[in-house]
Amino acid sequence: MAVNEIFDLTGKVAMVTGASSGLGVRFAQVLAQNGAAVALVARRADRLDAVKAQIEKSGGSAIAVEADVRDRSAMKAAFDAAEQAFGTVTVLINNAGVVHSARAVEISEEDWRRVLATNLDAVFYWAQEAARRMLAAGKGGAIVNIASVLGINPDNGVASYATAKAGVIQLTKALAIELAFKGIRVNAIAPGWIVTEINRDYLAGERGAAMKRQIPMGRFGEERDLDGPLLLLASDAGRFMTGAIIVADGGQVVALRV
Repeated sequence: MAVNEIFDLTGKVAMVTGASSGLGVRFAQVLAQNGAAVALVARRADRLDAVKAQIEKSGGSAIAVEADVRDRSAMKAAFDAAEQAFGTVTVLINNAGVVHSARAVEISEEDWRRVLATNLDAVFYWAQEAARRMLAAGKGGAIVNIASVLGINPDNGVASYATAKAGVIQLTKALAIELAFKGIRVNAIAPGWIVTEINRDYLAGERGAAMKRQIPMGRFGEERDLDGPLLLLASDAGRFMTGAIIVADGGQVVALRV
C-alpha cells in the first residue's frame, strides 16, 4: 500500500481539544491536510475561528466549538455539533491541558484540582463520550491521548502535571483493554520538550539551554516531529496498535533511566 493511502483520513471525523493554540493547532491542521473533517474545541472562540479559516483556506473542512473541557454539558454539545456537521466522531485527540509550576508543599487545593480536572478527568470523560457514541453508531475509531514524558519521569515543581500525565498513561492502557474488542483503539503520545508559541521564550533562555543538554539528540522538538506519531495512531497505519505509548522526546527518557 502506498504511503499516501495508509495514512489517509478521508471520511474520518476528528475532534481536537485544546485546538486554539500550540500543538492543538498543528494536530488539527495535519488531520485536515490528510483528509479528516475536524471539530476544533477550545475556550477561545476567536482563535478557533482563525484556525478554522486556515484549514478551510487550505481546502479542508472544520467547525469551531467553544467549550471548556471540564464542562461536561459543553462536552456533549461539542459532540452533538460535530455529529450534526460531519457525522460520528471517529478520531478523538485529547490534547487540552494546563501547566502549573510550584513546589509540592506550596500547591493549593484549587490549583491541584484545576490541573487534575483538565489534564486527567477531562481526558477520561471525553474519551468515554467518544467511545459511547462510536459504540452507539456501530463504528470503531481511534482515541489519541496526549501524555508527557513527565508522566514517566517527573521533574521538580510539576507534581500536579506529572501526576495527571502519569494517570493519562495508565488510563490509556486501561481503556485500550476494554475497548479493543469493539474496534476502538486507544493510544497515547508522550512528547518531550516541543517548542510552541506557548513555551518558545522560556526555552530560549538559560534554563532552556540547560534542559537541552539533557536531550541526547541535542535539540528541542519541533511541532512537525509529532506529525508522524499522530498520523500513525489516528489512521489505519496503526490499525493493530492499542494501549501503546509513543515517546517522542529526542531520547530524554532513555538518558534519564541510565
